Amino acid sequence: MDTLFHGKLRIIQAKRGYRFSLDAVLLAHFATLRGSDRVVDLGTGNGVIPLILARLHPAVEIVGVELQEEMVRRALRNVNLNRLEERVKILRGDVCSVEEVLPPESVAAVVCNPPYRRPATGRVNPDAEKRIARHEIKARLADFIRAGSYLLRRGGHMALVYPAARMVDLLQTMRQEEIEPKRLRLVHSYEGSAATLALVEGIKGAGTELRILPPLVVYTRDRKYTREMKAVLGE
Repeated sequence: MDTLFHGKLRIIQAKRGYRFSLDAVLLAHFATLRGSDRVVDLGTGNGVIPLILARLHPAVEIVGVELQEEMVRRALRNVNLNRLEERVKILRGDVCSVEEVLPPESVAAVVCNPPYRRPATGRVNPDAEKRIARHEIKARLADFIRAGSYLLRRGGHMALVYPAARMVDLLQTMRQEEIEPKRLRLVHSYEGSAATLALVEGIKGAGTELRILPPLVVYTRDRKYTREMKAVLGE
């Protein structure tokens, strides 16, 4: 079992299967949520993003959608472990047919940490959980963004984390699905190093104007978390 925020969140993870990374924590902090918004996390995995959102935003209701049955069971255990059953729901569903589990234009915000790699690129992990979570095997980037557009009310927000090297693919696909990119923040391992991740938030049906935020640096030169990262992690 792992913990976040000095043990205030407890998270059951697979020893050998999929495990959440810093990407999920960064996305949860980046997303814009207001008041009692209803939020959907597409591809929720073990439910870590809904758990963090529930901690950061005490009034929101979060629904996590996950395809893999074992991950659904793990996410439900995590929700129960943290006593968040009233505010966090986990549904088994496929983003390619999200209409089977949720109605259209029914939420104010969608968050998503989609698979980063195309099916034929990079080393394909022999573990099925990791393979599906990391490669576009069951669903591609466009499927996740299309599902987000389907779920969002007009004016709703969709926030994603994605490799900086594929940022153009992300921005183009968002526009194709009527989600206009509005905020962009690049994540760097060290000050002066190349960006590794892009945090992007778009608004359904919005006008064209992208705000580029200051970069987020994860580590100092002596490999310790920066002051901002410590704040993100609740340290």
